[in-house]
Amino acid sequence: MSFPDASLPPDWNLDSYYFDLPSHLIAQKPAAKRDHSRMMLLSRQTMDIEHYPFYEIVNCLPDNTALVVNNTKVLPTRLLGHRQTGGKIEALLLKEMVPGRWEAIVKRAKRIKVGECLSFCSDAIPAIAVERLENGSWLLEFEHHETLMERLEQFALTPLPPYIDRSVASEEDHGQDRERYQTCYAQQAGAIAAPTAGLHFTASILEKLQEKGIPIIEVTLHVGIGTFAPIHCNDIRQHQIHSEYFKISSANMNLLHQALKEKRKLIAVGTTCVRVLESLAQQEVLSASSGWTNIYIYPPYRFQLVQGLLTNFHLPGSTLILLVAAFYGRKKLLHAYQVAIENQYRYYSYGDCMLIL
Repeated sequence: MSFPDASLPPDWNLDSYYFDLPSHLIAQKPAAKRDHSRMMLLSRQTMDIEHYPFYEIVNCLPDNTALVVNNTKVLPTRLLGHRQTGGKIEALLLKEMVPGRWEAIVKRAKRIKVGECLSFCSDAIPAIAVERLENGSWLLEFEHHETLMERLEQFALTPLPPYIDRSVASEEDHGQDRERYQTCYAQQAGAIAAPTAGLHFTASILEKLQEKGIPIIEVTLHVGIGTFAPIHCNDIRQHQIHSEYFKISSANMNLLHQALKEKRKLIAVGTTCVRVLESLAQQEVLSASSGWTNIYIYPPYRFQLVQGLLTNFHLPGSTLILLVAAFYGRKKLLHAYQVAIENQYRYYSYGDCMLIL
């Protein structure tokens, strides 16, 4: 349990980033159509708040902007299975350590023994429990690793966040998740969670933006399990944030340089793009094409590249809400969240969004 620390300024006090959210506003399914979600338009200079359907973003973005999107692709890495004893287990694959061997979080794993054979997805994906790692996860070795990706695509489930309940789900539900918990521009496989601000876009919306003269710049940041890691210290400055891998192709780096040359305002689609852009800004020369970032953004922070942000509504007390608060202001953000609640906006991954300009 944390207790308020009166010696901490509110911007550094974790308790200052909590709000009461009615549970029925946590979106369990996506909007009927991607671009028919709702969008709150906010001004960094004023307290003005406007409400639009998302497809109006074409008219809301000024001409002198450039859109930066994250083209990471979510892997279907949630595996339902059983032990040799018949006991049910569930695994979430995190990352491939060496070919065929994956770090995984395994639920109901207390009695699993090293060397035990495990079976997932109705025996379509067998594995061996190689080692329990120091952080409590397991190292699993999969047979025929050269075809594992194909089998994951065919049999595994989408790794949804824990606040989306799929305890009772139909094949139709799982099929919808496979399609909708993925941006329309996802290309680079490697994420275990979607960059959710991008879920609202359609190919048609992107085409209209480009016809308007707004460049679309793609970066890749593979969202990891750390994005869901809670902050346990009341002084947010003491939190150790996770690292995530990012890369930018030379063609997209050229587009970024061109946008800066033309003095366009960079609009980041989601906190992942903010992390990439602000990590690049910390370098003396804007040239690195890949690397790991552990940038931790909270108030106060001077943004160097990002001048606009499209983002969903985030969990209280999370590193994501801290980042948005740094960009927009903590008090203004919590006010906007309250307005969103009063107007029945849908929250979190499958929810609605806000555009901050």
